[in-house]
Amino acid sequence: MPTVDLSEAKLRDLNAALHKLPKDTNETHWRVTNPGGKHAIACGVNLPITIEIAGHVGYYCGGMNSHATIIVDGNAGPGVAENMMSGEIRVKGDASQAAGATGCGGLLVIEGNASARCGISMKGIDIVVKGSIGAMSAFMAQSGNLVVLGDAGEALGDSIYEARLFVRGSVASLGADCIEKERMRKNLRRMRRAARFRVIRRRSSRTPLRKFNALRRPAFTTSAAEAQNVSCRISTTCCF
Repeated sequence: MPTVDLSEAKLRDLNAALHKLPKDTNETHWRVTNPGGKHAIACGVNLPITIEIAGHVGYYCGGMNSHATIIVDGNAGPGVAENMMSGEIRVKGDASQAAGATGCGGLLVIEGNASARCGISMKGIDIVVKGSIGAMSAFMAQSGNLVVLGDAGEALGDSIYEARLFVRGSVASLGADCIEKERMRKNLRRMRRAARFRVIRRRSSRTPLRKFNALRRPAFTTSAAEAQNVSCRISTTCCF
């Protein structure tokens, strides 16, 4: 297993080595020690390898990740898993602002709390936060799932599109166009059975998850009767 000590090696050399790995590489498990809060560790990895980082990381750790599994044994600075495409990133501590921002796929697990703007403009990523999240989380969230086992801050889901938000604790306030939806038992069972949401099953609490989604409005109607019919169709649509 290759081990890179960032107190001695250069971060640029580490990332270059990860980018140069061939598709048939045998070096599939890497360990990074003494990260020292450095920025952009393990960015742009494009292979199904595992990278363990023993310590705290700075900005944009695991950004643009594809296929790789990245484990941070510490806290993460702003923008962890930013624009992630696939794979899995797990932060065993807390995450700063904009965790999972613009993520297009993959799974981000934060075992502690996440600061403001968690999941901002998410585009298909799945995010599970075992703790609480800060204000303006899921702002302009387009698709994907944000599951929070703690509380949510102010303006949750402001200007949300089609993403689905699930919160076990309290919500300080909802943003524009975000409303609480009826919880569908079959959808929650399906979510818990899925491998990527296995973290939810480990919780001993039986407090139900509340679902939040976009308030959908008809773009154009010619009459009040037509508007009412459209609203009825929307209200009976399952969004998950």
